[in-house]
Amino acid sequence: MVATAEPSSDASQGGDAVSGATAPVAVIGVGNMGGAMAQNLLAQGWRVQVCDIVPERMRALQPLGAVACAQPAMAAKGACAVVVCVVDAAQTQDVLFGAGGVAEVLHSGQAVMLCPTIGPPDTESLAGRLAQRGVDTIDAPMSGGPARAKDGSMSLMVACPEAVFARHERLIRAISCNVFRISARVGDGARTKLVNNLLAGINLVGAAEVMALADRMGLDLDRTLDVISQSSGQSWIGVDRMRRALAQDLAPRAHMTLLAKDTRLAQEAAQALGFDTPLGALASRVFADAVAAGLADLDDAALLSFLSGPVR
Repeated sequence: MVATAEPSSDASQGGDAVSGATAPVAVIGVGNMGGAMAQNLLAQGWRVQVCDIVPERMRALQPLGAVACAQPAMAAKGACAVVVCVVDAAQTQDVLFGAGGVAEVLHSGQAVMLCPTIGPPDTESLAGRLAQRGVDTIDAPMSGGPARAKDGSMSLMVACPEAVFARHERLIRAISCNVFRISARVGDGARTKLVNNLLAGINLVGAAEVMALADRMGLDLDRTLDVISQSSGQSWIGVDRMRRALAQDLAPRAHMTLLAKDTRLAQEAAQALGFDTPLGALASRVFADAVAAGLADLDDAALLSFLSGPVR
């Protein structure tokens, strides 16, 4: 079992040792992204209370100073803000309002930062329920991968009222030095993330497809990728993932299921607006097919091997 401690009861505004403020930050979900974010905050001197359904993830953070908590509500107790870094809307709902959820202890003046990629209607619905308790919502999806979450250089797409941003700006900028202020309307962060991730999915499918084609043509794939990385076909996600695929490095940084989910959510958002996204629809289908083919638990770089298989 992971040893847990009684969280602080001080919910003052700050959270870093440098400023002298004492209130901790709660991070719920300390997998690839949330764990890296927690490490970043701990390295800066913030007090961090963590909760995760996988005890080993919390245990790994304890030597760095994190306080492991058995339930989300325990982690949220006394925190200036609760940062949610789970996978989807269902997990977010459970963390906030399920048994042992943070809503049991939250009160006016606290804030919840929503970092998963979820649909805008879900973001708005959750924010509405939190507002009934006087709790602010910071709609803040993240992008960039675990390495950039750990060094604080990931992108953070923030939508919340100006007063809420001002109250929690120190924490937001501690999490990321690459903060995009999207708007004051909660839900616009989620919308921006879906647009970004739909393009990421399109780019990744395109990169995997042309590399599979290059293989069929008998080209040297490393050399081909060198050309692409310095030419008009370059995309960050394409080059990053294809480098890993060529090295057979498929340890999951970003599971195939994530872009399958994100592209599906983007399609749902487009359909709700009556907007046709032909490339997005194709990319979403490719990710769904890859998951159905058994690649769900692999890194999305495995898309190359999926598309390199027998002609279907």
